Amino acid sequence: MTENSIDKRRSSGNRQRLLVVEDDVGLQKQLRWSLDGYEMAFASRREEALAALRRFEPQVVLQDLGLPPDAAGTAEGLACLADILSISPSTKVIVVTGNADRDGALEAVRRGAYDFYQKPVDLEVLRLIIDRAFRMASLEDENRRLARLAHQSPVEGLIASDETMLRLCRTLEKVAPTDVTVIILGESGTGKELIARALHKLSGRKEGRFVAINCAAIPETLLESELFGHEKGAFTGAHRQTAGKVELADGGTLFLDEIGDMPASLQAKLLRFLQERVIERVGGRQEIPVDVRVVCATNQDVSALIAEGRFREDLYYRVSEVSLQVPALRERKADLVVLAKVFLQRFSRQFGTDVRGYSRDALAALEQYPWPGNVRELENRIKGAVILAEGPLVTSEELGLEPRTNDVLAYSLREIRAKAERQAIISALAASGENLSRAADLLGVSRPTLYDLMAKLDIRMDK
Repeated sequence: MTENSIDKRRSSGNRQRLLVVEDDVGLQKQLRWSLDGYEMAFASRREEALAALRRFEPQVVLQDLGLPPDAAGTAEGLACLADILSISPSTKVIVVTGNADRDGALEAVRRGAYDFYQKPVDLEVLRLIIDRAFRMASLEDENRRLARLAHQSPVEGLIASDETMLRLCRTLEKVAPTDVTVIILGESGTGKELIARALHKLSGRKEGRFVAINCAAIPETLLESELFGHEKGAFTGAHRQTAGKVELADGGTLFLDEIGDMPASLQAKLLRFLQERVIERVGGRQEIPVDVRVVCATNQDVSALIAEGRFREDLYYRVSEVSLQVPALRERKADLVVLAKVFLQRFSRQFGTDVRGYSRDALAALEQYPWPGNVRELENRIKGAVILAEGPLVTSEELGLEPRTNDVLAYSLREIRAKAERQAIISALAASGENLSRAADLLGVSRPTLYDLMAKLDIRMDK
């Protein structure tokens, strides 16, 4: 085993990776056999340490401050510390110094080292320091994970892990504080009303009401009254003056769902309201000013509606000061399993079941199914499956989906991995000026491994 090799022993726990940077071969051997339970790598010099850092990705580094070519001083050790923290700021570095070098140890801590330890080595004490560093690294990693989740889900109930949804969230955060009229486009079941509510909650109108009306669900003869209200006696059955949805949303947000289904006779009245910000109730003559933000949504192709004369072009320009496109579930693969787990946990609690996860065939079926009904269909299928489940794991049959073989899923994953590896290698070769050693360091692999990958993926330098 070479000095800078990786010790392949594995702990029974959660793979705690420890990199030891030490030029004393005798001490290396002592540490190798005494600090059992860790997955270990060794390096003797700064260059070896940085290569191992990229390849091995340790949570904790145990580093001697006296490294060659300045083994008697601390300059090289401090430079190594700076490089390690520059490449991996979250790595916990424990520096080891000689008896008489307390100042060097304190300087290392000032420059970002997690802790220090003075020779001669007391292995019991050193193990306690290392274990504490691993615990701290684990806690910080969990905090970063929770912070990422909090950032990825800026609104309660909105799951956003896929890049397409993260982009939409970032746009939401920019648009919400303004009063621009927004149209939300997307297939049925993608969660357009959820996006509209997010705009309201992130806006300065969040203390006002969020009033929603589905333009496709109300008969044409009643829709005008629902929107703008009516005066007493305006029509048969109008026994009292009634405010419409627009008035009720004063100071808040009005959400017009399925605006593409709004009758042509009402489109002109809505356009006037958007231009003048005043309304007249049905049967009334008084102009009523209303301060409201309007958000619309449709699952239809608005351009086609305009071409067919079913939607006013000038109204479209009014309601689409900003357009938001909500991706279909099949386009946000990174969110699929996350959403499935959230729904399963919710319905398992709701119905008091012991269902706690999905079988392998169910996960494969979830990922292969195209989800024409989008998130709404996913939610409903999981709700039914939790009720029907006969064991702790939901099966593809209980989801009502065709079971998929593991071979299909594995083949898909192999394709994805090969594509990602190919792109990473090409990018590294370009960044390194086609210097194979530098490219291997950038990728965190050895030069022979890079050769093997290039041969497997048919990557040639002349390409």
